Amino acid sequence: MPLSSPKPIHNPAALQRIRTVSHLLDNAIPIPGTRFRLGLDPVLGLLPGAGDFLGAALSAYIVIEAARFGLPRQALTQMVTNLVLDSIGGSLPVVGDVFDATWKANSRNLALLEAHIATPEPKKAADRGFVVLIICALVLLLVGIAVIAAFVVTWLWRTLAG
Repeated sequence: MPLSSPKPIHNPAALQRIRTVSHLLDNAIPIPGTRFRLGLDPVLGLLPGAGDFLGAALSAYIVIEAARFGLPRQALTQMVTNLVLDSIGGSLPVVGDVFDATWKANSRNLALLEAHIATPEPKKAADRGFVVLIICALVLLLVGIAVIAAFVVTWLWRTLAG
């Protein structure tokens, strides 16, 4: 009986989706006259509350999708750390948008995924329990951002309405 070929390490369609979302969030808009590129993440951050939530949700999508590639614990932990730093730093008024424009957590996370894929003998994939823990942490992060955003928007509304 012939041996079946091993499963491919990655899903090309999923990798392309991750690349597209990462590019849109971190590098979609060239700044004329410079080599610097801006993404939608800092632009979304200009919307009080909702922008930070939407940016974090799209970044969480990248991490969850990347987890399906069998990344090891260390890489997944680094990806979540990048996302948390981006979310916390990006939520600061004014300075946060500059931080979002320069930190580029999604590009960092894409680089981690591509490094994993390029490795001839990748490290052992994180176990299912760890991946579930990562997903729960991302959900808690998003809930936290939503709660803080609701407070900020409510405060702004009350302040502006008098």
